[in-house]
Amino acid sequence: MKRLLSVCLLLMAHWVQAQNQPIRVTTRNVSLVYAVNEEGRLIQQYFGRLLQPAAADTLEKSTQEAYVTAGMESLLEPAIRIVHNDGNPSLELKYVSHHTTKKDNNITTTDISLKDPVYPVSVILHFEAYFNEDVIKAWTEIKHQEKQPVHLTAYSSSMLHFKAAKYWLTQFHGDWAQEANMVESPLTAGTKTLDSKLGVRANMYQSPMFLLALDNTADENKGEVIAGTLAWTGNFRFAFEVDERNALHINAGINPYASDYTLKPNEVFTTPAFIFTHSNTGKGQTSRNLQRWALNYGILDGHSPRLTLLNNWEATGMNFNEQKLTGLFGGAARLGVDLFLLDDGWFANKFPRNSDNAGLGDWDTNKEKLPHGLGYLVKEAAKQGIKFGIWLEPEMVNPKSELYTKHPDWIMRLPNRAENYYRNQMVLDLPNPAVQDFVFDVVDKTMSQNPGIAYIKWDCNRMLTNTYSPYLKEKQSHLFIEYTRGLYKVFEKVRAKYPHLPIMLCSGGGGRTDYGALKYFTEFWPSDNTDGLDRIYIQYGYSHFFPANTMSAHVTNWGKQSLKFRTDVAMMGKLGYDIKVDDLTEKELQFSHDAVTTYRRISDIVWYGNLYRLVSPYEQNRAVFLYTSDDQKKAIVFNYMMNARRTDNFSVVKFQGLDPEKNYRINEINLFPGTTSAFKFNQSYSGDFLMKVGIDLTAGRIHPLTSNILEITAE
Repeated sequence: MKRLLSVCLLLMAHWVQAQNQPIRVTTRNVSLVYAVNEEGRLIQQYFGRLLQPAAADTLEKSTQEAYVTAGMESLLEPAIRIVHNDGNPSLELKYVSHHTTKKDNNITTTDISLKDPVYPVSVILHFEAYFNEDVIKAWTEIKHQEKQPVHLTAYSSSMLHFKAAKYWLTQFHGDWAQEANMVESPLTAGTKTLDSKLGVRANMYQSPMFLLALDNTADENKGEVIAGTLAWTGNFRFAFEVDERNALHINAGINPYASDYTLKPNEVFTTPAFIFTHSNTGKGQTSRNLQRWALNYGILDGHSPRLTLLNNWEATGMNFNEQKLTGLFGGAARLGVDLFLLDDGWFANKFPRNSDNAGLGDWDTNKEKLPHGLGYLVKEAAKQGIKFGIWLEPEMVNPKSELYTKHPDWIMRLPNRAENYYRNQMVLDLPNPAVQDFVFDVVDKTMSQNPGIAYIKWDCNRMLTNTYSPYLKEKQSHLFIEYTRGLYKVFEKVRAKYPHLPIMLCSGGGGRTDYGALKYFTEFWPSDNTDGLDRIYIQYGYSHFFPANTMSAHVTNWGKQSLKFRTDVAMMGKLGYDIKVDDLTEKELQFSHDAVTTYRRISDIVWYGNLYRLVSPYEQNRAVFLYTSDDQKKAIVFNYMMNARRTDNFSVVKFQGLDPEKNYRINEINLFPGTTSAFKFNQSYSGDFLMKVGIDLTAGRIHPLTSNILEITAE
């Protein structure tokens, strides 16, 4: 009783001290403000455009608890729910202290400590504010000192609260080959949930990202917008709850579905980071904020050059041998790309990998196809002046494999049930440390036994279904969380030994696109769909959260568009090829070689520049994108006529991001051999003119499925 009284007195002293001292998390243009109410609870007072300290001091007291707990008086979806040793399912969190530290000239951290006055449970809300990027990263630590484990059944990374007249949510969803479709709809009373229960390939149907517009719908340049994403490569959940007073409450974090967590005394449960930004000038600014943050902090080696490559998949599938592959190396050299990537089908002997129903898990080079091994291919590629890369899918196993026979205890499957296959494969029990070691060894042995491999494509072609972990035994509710934790442990080991090896994050197309994994990867595969027309929509969707150098974009034979159209679309991301080079005509090969050369020259602007989505493919039968350099001396425009018709009435396009005081020359580049530009840009234009008056990008006629790349240079 005395201990409880002393804790209460200490907390009360902190509350009194904190009540008149707002806790400010700020960037250059954004403020998130907390305060402590009379009951000692932390409340969110404000989130929006920057407030000066004096203004924050005069905010009206809010009644909205910052991190809502279950079992008390709140009627809202809780951020945290805990069941104590005595069966009590309630939690009250009161303010203890906060601490703000300036890590460097750009990053400021704020840690707010909360504690239950009755039970020994503490929660720390962590924030990192990135001043120049206007991005905030929020996560939570949960800990207790009860005598026995407690049960967590909800554990959000963060909550945000809003009060507006209306709310407009943009979600990103789809399916295989239809990733990142955008749908905007109003939020009405009740709860709208975006989530995944797939565990692996977590965003196969829903992507872990959203846009939220307040009061009115927003466009690229107007409106108050919040963009949010979760840095977690597993089940996620965003819950948008509009209450009876039309206030909106967002819970963001791991999906607690089938994931009650038994938290041991003194064990720290750390949630993944919720990453978000705010803009009062539309969706375009939130994208530029997140892209700039990603280049600086979110992805591996964000400012390092990316490799152009030729993949063999479309040319050979799994039907190849040494002679056929080395013959393709010459095609890569003629294209002028940096690297040849050998895809699926190169491994397994007892159960050869000749189709997707066998061999997965047996990562020895197939001796019949490749009698001299991968090292031979590395050397042969080097003779052609190119690097060599390899495809891996180390988390998975086929029942027709030696691994399946030798280690049945390493495979996730339900006891007393028939095995369930997707793409003829099953998932390894990654919560098991022995399996983690195996997966790391797949990578390590491939690299160490074949010095010179310069690139990995890391694939993952099924989700978790009919799942049971032999390793976890009675703790099956930890499975989804421990799988992702196990995956990150493997990534950590890979990066400790191979810190700068370029690795593509692939997962049956765009099944893994999140900043939890991307800090270990240089790029991701947005979709198996490489149809140039479809890719405009897919890349448009992803561009709201990811910079161009993360989006692998390959020129293939998918689609009915011209080679130039497909190439122009791919040059808007991280360029690659997956074609039969020998099938190209002389002019097509010349065009492709010149395109690679052009891409190298302009890639810095595309990869690191500021993106302006000038025309949306959702609004017109065309799409226009512009990238500008930071110094505004260079810009690149991608102009796509999609399924345009003669009756379409396209207005002039007004550029953005240029210097109104500078004069610019415009030149069409990436032309097909033997053709000339239909544009007559025979003069210089002021930046002011290009942004306020604009220019016609139809060249006087509408031709469906045509494209242009324009280079804009300051004089």
